[in-house]
Amino acid sequence: MKILITGATGLVGSEIVRLCKAKHIAVNYLTTNRQKIVSEENYQGFYWNPDANEIDTNCFKGVTAIINLAGASISKRWTKAYKKTVLSSRIKALQTLQQGLNGIDHSAITSFVSASAIGIYPHSFASFYEEDEKQIDNSFLGEVVAAWENEIDSFNNYSFKVAKIRIGLVMSSKGGALPEMAKPIQYYAGAAYGSGKQWQSWIHINDLARMFLFVIQHELDGIYNGVGPNPVNNAKLIKEIAKVLQKPVFLPNIPRFALKTILGEMSYLLFASQRVSSKKIEEEGFIFNYQNVCRALDAIYRKDNAERSINSMSSRTKEYV
Repeated sequence: MKILITGATGLVGSEIVRLCKAKHIAVNYLTTNRQKIVSEENYQGFYWNPDANEIDTNCFKGVTAIINLAGASISKRWTKAYKKTVLSSRIKALQTLQQGLNGIDHSAITSFVSASAIGIYPHSFASFYEEDEKQIDNSFLGEVVAAWENEIDSFNNYSFKVAKIRIGLVMSSKGGALPEMAKPIQYYAGAAYGSGKQWQSWIHINDLARMFLFVIQHELDGIYNGVGPNPVNNAKLIKEIAKVLQKPVFLPNIPRFALKTILGEMSYLLFASQRVSSKKIEEEGFIFNYQNVCRALDAIYRKDNAERSINSMSSRTKEYV
């Protein structure tokens, strides 16, 4: 098996690459930075520029599956110009991949799986969303995901299976939302956002990376929610982060208007409530390693503490050598 990955150097892509290397799965990856192109055994980089619709079609050689993770981060201030970047980066990446596929023999490819987001589901404190939900959230993020998925659907014209994974809150200390949520807690300034009742459907990064590979290996198609089995509300999540960091949370909840003043429209991400089901992927046979948020957080921060201890011991050893 050889997988072509876009966004391979990002948070989720890096974890997928790590798993592929452990499983001796060959990876080709696309990058817009020529300085990031490396050539190693079972790991080969290729240049592309979706803004200019350019792609090195050598990236498809020997490839049997494609994982698409390309898209600008949504965790930057949503100015009018950046909103256009968020949407166009996703659409242009998919269009450039199609242009590349149309110029080659792609009969060996059996699976195409693209990232999507649970932001497509309407904000709700009561609903429990499964993949067949038809309503779309009335927000910028809902509009982006709907357009993103519509472009992904155009890949159904090919002979390979096409799947979408709607990603929730990714739990990792290496990037994404978790470090930003943990930072104020570490400085004794942690607090829930708004009412704290908004649902946050999370997933440990290792489970998410495993899910992408599972969908490919089983040649699944359709939509799958990339979330763990047990969503929690924001107040519970903040409490559990504080617990694993051994810090108290004693401040009152942060008012919505305060965060909107600081973050602008992007603050919507902190208050959107989407309780999302993982039942569909579980029924296909996928087993989560991290079903509960307390276990996920403990694993993340225990590993980080262990790595810091090893590095500290290594530094002290060098001082005496």
